[in-house]
Amino acid sequence: MKLNKTLRVATAISLFAAGGAFAETITIATVNNGDMIRMQGYTSEFTKQTGIDVNWVTLEENVLRQRVTTDITTKGGQFDIMTIGMYETPIWGKNGWLVPLDKLPASYDVNDILPAMRNGLSADGTLYAAPFYGESSMVMYRTDLMKKAGLTMPEKPDWDFIRKAAAAMTDRANEVNGICLRGKPGWGEGGAFITAMSNSFGARWFDMKWNAQFDTKPWRETLTFYKGMMDESGPPGYATNGFNENLSLFQQGKCGMWIDATVAASFVTNPKDSTVADKVGFAIAPNKKGIDKHSNWLWAWALAVPAGTQKQDAAMKFIEWATSKAYIELVASKEGWANVPPGARTSLYENPNYKDIPFAKMTLESINLANPLKPTVDPVPYVGIQFVAIPEFAGIATDVSQQFSAAYAGQQSIDEALAKAQALTNDAMEAAGYR
Repeated sequence: MKLNKTLRVATAISLFAAGGAFAETITIATVNNGDMIRMQGYTSEFTKQTGIDVNWVTLEENVLRQRVTTDITTKGGQFDIMTIGMYETPIWGKNGWLVPLDKLPASYDVNDILPAMRNGLSADGTLYAAPFYGESSMVMYRTDLMKKAGLTMPEKPDWDFIRKAAAAMTDRANEVNGICLRGKPGWGEGGAFITAMSNSFGARWFDMKWNAQFDTKPWRETLTFYKGMMDESGPPGYATNGFNENLSLFQQGKCGMWIDATVAASFVTNPKDSTVADKVGFAIAPNKKGIDKHSNWLWAWALAVPAGTQKQDAAMKFIEWATSKAYIELVASKEGWANVPPGARTSLYENPNYKDIPFAKMTLESINLANPLKPTVDPVPYVGIQFVAIPEFAGIATDVSQQFSAAYAGQQSIDEALAKAQALTNDAMEAAGYR
């Protein structure tokens, strides 16, 4: 009798573990940006609603890209959800490596996703990743230091004004750098910034026959201007600074200006984290005088389900929850509307609670200004603003960004960096069969 009772209890426990929602755990790879860290803090709400536990793997941006790319190309199966962006999503979706997001319920309201984000995360009209937040880039600046310098920030400044203002705001004695910009190697770090900046100088990665263009005047002008301005007015070690490093410097009051992702606006204006929260203004990312092309990019950090997952249904439930209107309202109720994930949904910018947030209008204007279908002044055979939407780009651009960072650090000349970038890019494209 006792044995039978023990067996019945064991069987009941086994059945509960097999069929009960509490037994399931999904693993999510994500980037260590502020909005993603915030999302992890609310995961218990998702678990309460669904009984699904979440295991987070939180990584620095360059490391995240390496890990998820390796996992999906080798079918490693480490992750049930991956945080990826507009570069990877269409390529991986076309390859059949991602689960289509074509069965989201009507209540999710896919059509509410901003068209720029929806289009950038689709392949052949099918959505393959849902944007947790969307962004462009813009100028964030210290209004008090700008006033002290006797200058007024235009709504659409050019690079000459930015350099002049950076020099005027620099105060080395008090550790105030006039400008903080990414120089860190990595195609999505310093590589993304300098590519977007080069567009505004009339440069491009390739001509219409896929020949590299680093041996041209616009690229030389871009790097010469960037390094000159950063040597004059940037922080020490800027060649190794990325998004998070510059965010920290700005929040500590050590940057007069920072040109970077629009998503940073909520962090630099949050008095809990930023010492200059009440002294921040915003402007459109610069262009070079006489060239009608601004240096703002278009990006979304988005959640996607790799095709190899064994927990597709649970993963879909998490994506539906984390990128929903309800999640935005949850964050707003806990932390205020200024701290909700921006740039993903049209309804957010129609919400009267959000319209008057200081950076909301400039964020939406910057997103709408970005045109990945025509990223450069001269014609190109690719789409993408701060990246080229071909599979080979990530590897090539990481190598190129390393050459540029070495030039920023004074380890080689700009001409040497550009010559190496030209050679390695053409070699890689020839090996890939483009030329």
